[in-house]
Amino acid sequence: MAKTILKTSEKSNFILNMTEEQYSKIASLGLLSACFAVSLFTIIPEAAEGVSYSVSAAGLAVSGVFCLILALIALVKKYVSKSVLLPVIAFAAMLGWGTVSLIDSYDMNVGFYGFPQRSEGLMALIFYFGIFVTAISIKREKALKTLISGIIGVGLLNSAVALIQIFFHKLSHYTMISLYFDFAASGLSQSPIFLAMVLTLALIASNVTGVLDENKNRRIFCIISSCIFSFVILYTFSVMGICGIALSIVSAAAAVFIKKKTSPLRLVPLIAPAAAGVLAVVLCVTGVTSILNKYPIADGYTLWTGDSFKRISASGNYNPKTVDIQKIDEVYSYINRKTVNIIKEYPLTGTGPEQLVYPQVHTTRLASGDEYANMQEMLAINTGTFDKTYNEYLYTAATRGIPSLIALLAIIISVLWIGVKKLKKDGSAENICLFFITLGGVLVFLIGCSNITFSPIFWASAGLLCADAKKDIPKKVS
Repeated sequence: MAKTILKTSEKSNFILNMTEEQYSKIASLGLLSACFAVSLFTIIPEAAEGVSYSVSAAGLAVSGVFCLILALIALVKKYVSKSVLLPVIAFAAMLGWGTVSLIDSYDMNVGFYGFPQRSEGLMALIFYFGIFVTAISIKREKALKTLISGIIGVGLLNSAVALIQIFFHKLSHYTMISLYFDFAASGLSQSPIFLAMVLTLALIASNVTGVLDENKNRRIFCIISSCIFSFVILYTFSVMGICGIALSIVSAAAAVFIKKKTSPLRLVPLIAPAAAGVLAVVLCVTGVTSILNKYPIADGYTLWTGDSFKRISASGNYNPKTVDIQKIDEVYSYINRKTVNIIKEYPLTGTGPEQLVYPQVHTTRLASGDEYANMQEMLAINTGTFDKTYNEYLYTAATRGIPSLIALLAIIISVLWIGVKKLKKDGSAENICLFFITLGGVLVFLIGCSNITFSPIFWASAGLLCADAKKDIPKKVS
């Protein structure tokens, strides 16, 4: 007889009587919502003039709350096995210390909800925890293929909008940022660099599936998707875009080596994305898609002028006296060096979640001598400041303290270790694909930063890599 509480009906006690299979089906929907929600909500500010990107955060809130409920169910019903407790405990510890950082921060409101239009404060980390625990609790192997398809799907959704930005220069806030380059594609990821991060995961998913999947039609679909991703990612004009293509090709080559797939047709995903990337560069330098007739690497303009300064006023513009914006190595060296100095100043609790810019502020008065009208106006007049370090490990230490960095590394190392052991036990195409997606995300964090479009996908993949998913048992036919 089914369990009930206080003599209520069986239907009203669905959660109490939920089986692992039922939970896994619902949890798969939760992970798909985590992949798509932010991008879908970002359609509104991209299509409607003057609408704040804070709308995008509503997508994270919807999927995040859903996954938090699922995570609570998983913990209550003990779906989180002992073998994966270490990364879960480490994530909980990171949240705990993040709370300490929040209390000791410049602005608790920004620390919890996130900076306006960034929306990645402590609340976002709580949502990521829900996504991670939901994924780690799934027991149905079919969920692995569902998530991989979802990652490819969100890549195609972002690419569809990006193609409009590339060929028509519409639906984008990254046009005529400077005389150095005329536009950059951001898709539905709010920033060209964030788009490159998302497409890196989508490229790895489609490339590895393209060489390993046994279904011919699915392999062809993945090869076509990889070509689209490679073409679009190079129009982010970023180091991340080039690294994303390289990571995806290396991942596919490693997958071929692991599974010993020697058929020439299986090697197409190693060549097709590179060819699509070459086409993107050719169209750019010949003036078909750009009026400049050259292919620039414009990370400095994108992350500084285009994103943090012009789009959301989260910082001032760059100071040409202290950094040459056209020298990419100098831009990243400058940002990282200043972040290390901030870590030295706030080693224990950091500046507070999403508050990296605050200790850099050097004036609170406008040119007229009046006090600043609001926070964003004040930040905009502080030249040389920045709100993001494009190295998530440094950024974590600077904003939430070195203990949070230690917890983050503990999560990542334990997840990859569990993933390696899982591959030795079951080297299925899906497990291999999720391992390289997760590893790719870990490496991307070296030259990128957490954001509400990329991070839900990454944490869903990392959690599912650790999940003790079992093969579906065929139903007996009477």
